[in-house]
Amino acid sequence: MTNSAKKTAKLQMWRDALDRAENGNSMANFETIYDGFENMGIDADDIEPRENVLTYNAWRAKGRQVKKGQHGVKILTWIPASKTDKATGEKVGFKVSKLVAVFHVT
Repeated sequence: MTNSAKKTAKLQMWRDALDRAENGNSMANFETIYDGFENMGIDADDIEPRENVLTYNAWRAKGRQVKKGQHGVKILTWIPASKTDKATGEKVGFKVSKLVAVFHVT
């Protein structure tokens, strides 16, 4: 894979992460997010999941860089994936769970 192809793939990964973060409708992690950032000293009124609390890749898609060494709050998320069914040759979609860190804009 060429460097430009790698860069294009990385940019697409960041855009996909941002799209999932902004357009998801699950509130399953909200309590974890609020608790985690309140424990870090951030006021609950300043915590807005999907607006100012995003994953590393979503922040990169917005042109922001998380500070090196910064700690986030760990949440469980579901990432879309696909595989080819060997019997039919058809692509089958599914979701994979993944533990990720989210970071507050501060």
